[in-house]
Amino acid sequence: MIVGAGLSGIGGACHLKTECPGKSFIILEGRERMGGTWDLFRYPGVRSDSDMYTLGYRFRPWRDNKAMADGPSILSYIRDTASEHGVDKLIRYNHRVRRASWSSDDARWTIDAENGHDKTIVQFTCNFLYLCTGYYDYESGYTPEWPGVERFCGTIVHPQKWPEDLDYAGKRIIVIGSGATAITLVPAMAERAAHVTMLQRSPSYVVSRPAEDRIAIWLRRILPDKAAYALARWKNVLNATFFYNLARKRPQFFKWMVARGVRKHLAEEYNAKDFTPPYNPWDQRMCFVPDADLFRAMREGGVAIVTDQIERFTEDGLLLKSGERLDADIIVTATGLVLRLFSGVELVVDGARVELPKTLVYKGMMFSDIPNLAFAVGYTNASWTLKCDLTAGYVCRLVNHMDRHGYVMCTPRLNDPDVGEQPVIDFNSGYVLRALHTLPRQGLKTPWRLHQNYVKDLSMMRYGRVEDGTMEFKVAP
Repeated sequence: MIVGAGLSGIGGACHLKTECPGKSFIILEGRERMGGTWDLFRYPGVRSDSDMYTLGYRFRPWRDNKAMADGPSILSYIRDTASEHGVDKLIRYNHRVRRASWSSDDARWTIDAENGHDKTIVQFTCNFLYLCTGYYDYESGYTPEWPGVERFCGTIVHPQKWPEDLDYAGKRIIVIGSGATAITLVPAMAERAAHVTMLQRSPSYVVSRPAEDRIAIWLRRILPDKAAYALARWKNVLNATFFYNLARKRPQFFKWMVARGVRKHLAEEYNAKDFTPPYNPWDQRMCFVPDADLFRAMREGGVAIVTDQIERFTEDGLLLKSGERLDADIIVTATGLVLRLFSGVELVVDGARVELPKTLVYKGMMFSDIPNLAFAVGYTNASWTLKCDLTAGYVCRLVNHMDRHGYVMCTPRLNDPDVGEQPVIDFNSGYVLRALHTLPRQGLKTPWRLHQNYVKDLSMMRYGRVEDGTMEFKVAP
């Protein structure tokens, strides 16, 4: 059973349909539509900050010229993929999974899901559970508590709950935040707004990328579709890996490169205070802008960036710690997500409730001492789908291996006393730090260590041994 019909859930279903043709499965989706993130978020300009040659599925080429695609295009890609592989017919919508209980005696998961508006509990059973629910709370985003919010006479909106009827044409906008969402929103809203101010407590690293990948387009002209896609995908994987390693090994040089790029685009509009973060590159996720759209909007005068902190809300805007006042008709709180693994699904193994912080992550896709369960989570330093594709492939290998040998249970066991422990995510972003105490841990050694490296994971998950001395298998009781 797959939980979640977003980018990773649909991808996992297509892998199962192709690589495990004898298996039956369904997809439980808590919302009324497929698409996950790309159906939920409706704010202006919503797009991916990863290129579609790596965010797209390995088995289905991305054929659009636009490499950094907008949300509706990505949603169409997901839906078309589901339809082509016939997995759209396997989705049970409005089934929100609340509890999953494993019985070793039966070698079976029992799933409790709320169905429909009346939240009727429906039960399902399966031998293997694959959680593709994303990593954040779909119900609401993160909004800090600010003094005087109730005094503001205008409109306050969070990007995760964007109203369809919000008219911002000719309005003064303040966008609070400096992450990927804010960086996307600001130039998009500037096209219709009177003026947009991006208020940031601290800057992010902002890098311009071409909206179209000219090499990928050229490859499509001279090569068959799948060959061109594979080459473009590997080009971008290796390119991203090179620059990530450069940033981690030579942070000062990388900072200089990023600052040089921003200065080139902004010229006299450049202010180092607004583009010099207090952390090293990739301590938090980088922000990428297609064809320098943010910088162009700043040069044209429709966008300003202010680096300061909020003292309080006023009737007509914000008073900052510096004493500066910002007037606004609409304030957008692009202040981040609430990190929540598996949408809060309660896991129980043989009557005992699982406490995730006491578990270790195995190969970035399973947990110590939890049988027949895998989960899809992407990379923090690269495209989400790269890791999810490897995970889905490994799940298929694992299921097929169990069938060939008559196994009904597979459980990662921590049998190395020297494996050690450390946080599962080496990131200091606010949404991570706020939730770190709720997350599992990782070890210091393979297979308990997360590499955040596609090439290493490819070797381990697509070609490494399934019976690796850590995974424990059992036949029917």
